[in-house]
Amino acid sequence: MAGHSKFKNIMHRKGAQDKKRSNLFSKLSREITVAAKMGAPDPDMNPRLRLAINNAKAQSMPKDNIQRAIDKASGGDEDNYEEVRYEGYGPGGVALIVEALTDNRNRTATAVRTAFSKNGGNLGTEGSVAHGFERKGLIEYPASAGDEEKVLEAAIEAGADDVESDENGHTIWTEMEALHEVASALEKTLGEAENVKLAWKPNITVEMDEGSAGTLLKLVDALDDDDDVQTVWGNYEIPDEVMEKLG
Repeated sequence: MAGHSKFKNIMHRKGAQDKKRSNLFSKLSREITVAAKMGAPDPDMNPRLRLAINNAKAQSMPKDNIQRAIDKASGGDEDNYEEVRYEGYGPGGVALIVEALTDNRNRTATAVRTAFSKNGGNLGTEGSVAHGFERKGLIEYPASAGDEEKVLEAAIEAGADDVESDENGHTIWTEMEALHEVASALEKTLGEAENVKLAWKPNITVEMDEGSAGTLLKLVDALDDDDDVQTVWGNYEIPDEVMEKLG
């Protein structure tokens, strides 16, 4: 069940979001508003809202911002966000899935298509790459949550499927339907998680060389910079030595 974590660079470079705090808060606010609109505005009654709030807290988002995002859902505002998924290929044939929350499909589609075309990629049709991924629950803990043995034991007890640990932290995988239940059980033993969300886990990863990795990361950053884009998933793996060269 345990294994070396290769997932840290599959989403995006570690710490990249820290440089874009306001951009990040905007994305978190949007997810909270959408979650509150889709269910009850009470996080105890709405698992998706509870996860959105916990993720916002993990990124040190102020309580006032969180409350404003919840209130916006019941305020009858003009923003009507919908979930959209884009799929395509990046440099080196890497498969990418882009999840967005948008109030204007045309604007978002144009921005995503432009990011792909300007950075060595091609936007495909929905379903063109998703078959190479599994929809799973993802829970992340920092290394400070405990050593590999402690986290593995807690994960097994909570009903998780798999754990990957390295010096940066712990990645815990669950079945999609079990995410909320497993996350709640882990919180009792390991404390609040750093990240809890539904994820696209690649079945096979592609190892990148320095040339392709540099272009790919520009594409991922361009997508991530868009306010409408919530998360970028991919099936790439960048070796540590390549990441060091790229900075």
